[in-house]
Amino acid sequence: QVQLVESGGGLVQAGGSLRLSCAPSGRTFGSRAMGWFRQAPGKEREFVACITWSGDSTYYADSVKGRFTISRDKLKNTVYLQMSSLKPEDTAVYYCAIDRADYGLRFDYSRVQYWGQGTQVTVSS
Repeated sequence: QVQLVESGGGLVQAGGSLRLSCAPSGRTFGSRAMGWFRQAPGKEREFVACITWSGDSTYYADSVKGRFTISRDKLKNTVYLQMSSLKPEDTAVYYCAIDRADYGLRFDYSRVQYWGQGTQVTVSS
C-alpha cells in the first residue's frame, strides 16, 4: 500500500521560511511527476508546484513563483518544497501528490493518483 509521508509544516512569521518533505513508502516513483497542492479554510485545493520525473522541469503557481522551490532526490525517493518569504495568505494544509501518468509534465488535481495526508503551514503576520 502506497503512503506519502509528509513533514516540515509548522508555524512561522511572515517573511520566514519552511521546507516540506514528502517520501512515498511502498514503492518508488522514479517515472512520475510529483508535486504539492494546498487548501486554505473555505477554499478549494489548488496547485502549488510540481516537478517532472527527471527533475529537469518545474512548474509553479503564479502566487508562489520566485518564493517557493520544488526539488526531488531520486535516490531518496523524496520531493521537497522550500518555501521562503512566506505570507499570511500561504497559510493552508499542504498536500504532496503524485501524477497518475508516467513521464508526464505539469499535472493538475484531476491527474493525481496518490495524496499525502497533509501538513499544516501557518504564517502569522
